[in-house]
This record gives sequence, C-alpha cells and structure tokens, in this order.
Amino acid sequence: MDAFITHLDPEIVQPGDLVAGSLPVNLAAEVCERGGRYLNLSLQLPANLRGVELSVEQMRACGACLEEYRVIRLDGLTVALWIPLGPLRRGP
Repeated sequence: MDAFITHLDPEIVQPGDLVAGSLPVNLAAEVCERGGRYLNLSLQLPANLRGVELSVEQMRACGACLEEYRVIRLDGLTVALWIPLGPLRRGP
C-alpha cells in the first residue's frame, strides 16, 4: 500500500493504481476510466451497524471481502462488472 486516503480525489489515480475501499459508483467509474483497478470492500451489513466504525471481528461477522469491480460509464449510465477475489485473509 502506497497511501491511506480518507477522501479520494480520482485525479490522482494513475494507470495501474489499485484503489481499495468503498466508493460511490461515479468515483469508482472515474478510477477505472483513469486506468486504475477498484477493489470494493463488500459487507453484508445490518441496518444497526450502518455508519458505525467496525472492529475486525464485526467485519468478519459481516462477511467482509474485497471484490474487484470494473465500472464503465455508458451514455449517462454506469455499469459495474464484478470479479470476486475472495474473502479477506488473516495475517500471520
């Protein structure tokens, strides 16, 4: 990881960059348009945990995984193609 960014400006994305997190679809599309790869942090999040900072244990319980998306903007429409990478793995 080169940087941890709390608010992504897609203008800084370079071809080949890997962006992981949770972005609005329009920003994910811009990452892909600029030649970056987008990994979405996907969760099965119950309503009571929305807007809450999650612990590692809570993320695991919600099935946290990184899934790669290629998002393409088409004539005013945005299409996302999903490529699963599998669940997050525990460190050593």
